[in-house]
Amino acid sequence: MRQPAHGGNLAWAAALAGCPPNAILDFSASISPLGPPNSAIAAIKSHIGNLKHYPDPNYSELRLALSHFHQLPSEWILPGNGSAELLTLIGRELAQLAATILITPAFGDYYRTLTAYNAKVLECSLSLVIDKRQRTKDKGLLLNNPHNPTGKLFSRDSILPYLEQFALVVVDEAFMDFVPPNEEQSLIPVVQEYPNLVVLRSLTKFYSLPGLRLGYAIAHPDCLAKWQLWRDPWPVNTLAAAAAIAALQDTEFQQQTWAWLPPARNQLFQGLAEIPGLQPQASAANFLLVESQESTSQLQQQLLKYHQILIRDCLSFKELGDRFFRVAVRQESDNQRLLTALKES
Repeated sequence: MRQPAHGGNLAWAAALAGCPPNAILDFSASISPLGPPNSAIAAIKSHIGNLKHYPDPNYSELRLALSHFHQLPSEWILPGNGSAELLTLIGRELAQLAATILITPAFGDYYRTLTAYNAKVLECSLSLVIDKRQRTKDKGLLLNNPHNPTGKLFSRDSILPYLEQFALVVVDEAFMDFVPPNEEQSLIPVVQEYPNLVVLRSLTKFYSLPGLRLGYAIAHPDCLAKWQLWRDPWPVNTLAAAAAIAALQDTEFQQQTWAWLPPARNQLFQGLAEIPGLQPQASAANFLLVESQESTSQLQQQLLKYHQILIRDCLSFKELGDRFFRVAVRQESDNQRLLTALKES
């Protein structure tokens, strides 16, 4: 079976470990261990009877819930079949420009969508210092914040100047929900001021709903209306929409997550830092990037074969290669199991 480019491929991991998929302790996918919220599960159950109907093609209730959540008019919001579907639409948009500046190391799906539409890609280092010669009104800029795979959080002020210098700026905020409200640096509050700004969000990671596939884009209504003409009807299923509406209103779950993450992340960071040969990087998200003196692809296989633990290698990030791996932050007992296994490997 081919080695996956993404995390979370339990079928591949189980085949290598020689165990059932549900026996794998998965640190490779950066999904909250606290969910899915009970409110989302209850909403799914209550909407089972609606499966005999097509979803509302306009997703009016879902867009209204997102509108209330972000204090934006609903016409500025477009739900999608995960942010990956929306990213594909954005790739088509970016391909119409002279080039797209990509902040690296970059999530592999960015290359996928840009390559699919033959977009010209210009890579820029994580410092976010973009050559003045590249800052032209005929180009686009694509980055994520917090950054994947490093966990670095860019300040809003460091991104704002580029909105005046590029034709289109796309900020993927798939992990911004994990940053407490008093610290987050989302560009959603300024999206109505910039018709060339697109913000991508995912509901799958914070609420632990990757199997439902649900994300959304926030951008100028004219842009969203054009994208709607490019895609298939009913991209979001009925159960996903119902779960999302319930999750957005679940303030108790949100507060629980913001209280859980910092101490759990610190526990994992400190434990990794104490292991010889490993150097974790500080992160604002629910994952840690770790530099290793040894081959991480070999380490990945050892952890699977002897401990049924899956970590995310970074081979798909060409700037990182075989000396880095990424691990999600999980509950304290799971984190300790990983640390113990790493010490024995």
